[in-house]
Amino acid sequence: MKLANNTVLVTGGSSGIGLELSKTLVEKGNTVIICGRSEAKLNAAQKAIPQLITYSCNLANANECAQLAQWVMHNYPTLNVLINNAAMVNRIDYLNDENALELAQLEYNTNLLAPIRLIRLLYPLLKANNSATIVNVTTGLVYAPKAEYPFYNSTKAGLHSFTQTLRMKIPKHINVHEVFFPVVDTPWHDGKPPKIAISAQEAVHKMLKGLQNNQTEIRIKGVKALYWISRIAPNFAIKLINRME
Repeated sequence: MKLANNTVLVTGGSSGIGLELSKTLVEKGNTVIICGRSEAKLNAAQKAIPQLITYSCNLANANECAQLAQWVMHNYPTLNVLINNAAMVNRIDYLNDENALELAQLEYNTNLLAPIRLIRLLYPLLKANNSATIVNVTTGLVYAPKAEYPFYNSTKAGLHSFTQTLRMKIPKHINVHEVFFPVVDTPWHDGKPPKIAISAQEAVHKMLKGLQNNQTEIRIKGVKALYWISRIAPNFAIKLINRME
């Protein structure tokens, strides 16, 4: 993937990895559109990075996904890079939380169905433009799930599987990449990131390096080791992940 002179849509681009990624892409000379649910966060992001183009929507809502796609196709027909970064997680006791099923639906709609929808809706645009690229962001938990994230693990595992099949079917001139992040120090951790967390800056740097080198599956830092451990000793990998604080 070339890293300059693209028109890029970054979902979940108003904070954390998404914001750091959007900032870096702007600095490299790209037109960057970000979307998110919080208008306040979008406004703050644009204030910090005036070149950003923002769009407020709830990706868990199918109609709002469609409206986003139509808006992009009408206003930014040169879009050639889609980065499905937006995600949410609920730390719950699945069997005892009375809102578990409602939360599950919200996570699946946001983390799995939204990327699938956006790829399908924006496919005609991507197919028509040069250097078209789709980037799906997942996690090392694809290989070893964490018990306190009962839905997040499987939404990302589902996106991983979908990405593999998409790569088999999509025209060869459209690049399909997957980025597997480890624990990253973002607002997700409420100011208390685990000791093994890497910075958003490092995460984005390694992601872009992998994209530039045309890696289809980009495993960042500890995910590389976790991948091999999960293949050799899957039960040990799961125990290892669930011991981590």
